[in-house]
Amino acid sequence: MRTPAFSAAVLVSLLAALPACSKDESAAPPGPSQQPAAQTGLPDRDPALARKLVSEGGVLIDVRTPDEYAERHLDNATNIPVGEFETRLSEVEKLTGGDKTKPIVVHCAAGPRAARAKKILLEAGYTQVTNLGGINDWDTK
Repeated sequence: MRTPAFSAAVLVSLLAALPACSKDESAAPPGPSQQPAAQTGLPDRDPALARKLVSEGGVLIDVRTPDEYAERHLDNATNIPVGEFETRLSEVEKLTGGDKTKPIVVHCAAGPRAARAKKILLEAGYTQVTNLGGINDWDTK
C-alpha cells in the first residue's frame, strides 16, 4: 500500500532529477510534475489524511449546493458552494484565521467540484489543501 509519505518521497526524487534531464531549464514552463508542493497542495482522495487534518484543527469545507448540504453534511463542515467560492474567499480567510498554511479539506458529492475549489484555494495562496472527493469517502477506510 502506498502511503502519502512514500508518494511524497517519490515526487521529491523525481523533482530533484528533472533539472539534470533538461538542456535548458528556462526553455519550457514547468509541467504538473514540476510544481512545488505549495502549488499542488496535499495528496487528494485520502480519507484517513482528511480525517486526521480535521481532527487536528483543519478546516472542512463542503462545496456542494445548499440543498445538498441541508440533506446531509459532515459534522463541522462549512458550506461554501463552488459556484460562489471565488467571491466568498473572505469566509475561508475567517475559517483559517488568515493562516494560508492551515490545512483545508474540501469535498463535494463525487470530487470534481472539490477539485475546482482546491484549485481556487491554491491560486489564492493556500498551501495545505486536500480534496477528500465525495462525502461518502469520509466513511471509508
